[in-house]
Amino acid sequence: MVKFKLNISNPKDGTAFTKELDEPDSLNLIGKKIGDVIDGSLVGLPDKKLKITGGSDTSGFPMRPDVPGGVKKYILTGKGVGLRTIKGKTKKGYRRRILVRGNTITPEIYQVNMVIVEEEG
Repeated sequence: MVKFKLNISNPKDGTAFTKELDEPDSLNLIGKKIGDVIDGSLVGLPDKKLKITGGSDTSGFPMRPDVPGGVKKYILTGKGVGLRTIKGKTKKGYRRRILVRGNTITPEIYQVNMVIVEEEG
């Protein structure tokens, strides 16, 4: 059973709300990528356009837009999503190997972050 927790934010008034998406509707999101703009009626919000901005899997590993596919992968990075910066460790040249999830939504994804791009009507 595929179930997603959606975090949807509205940048116009600064509010955010969560929504649970169960099996028949959640299958519409599988295969979408970070940066894709979808119709809000796919997730039960008619007259809205939503942009996928990120998410995390069931173990808490974040999705990164620069990792293709829906795989878990170790990457070497110096900044960006998934890198915990510790005071004194963010010097020039600091890099770390971290485990992240790819940019495609799969059934292993638990949370999907979205932003309202356009409201109609």
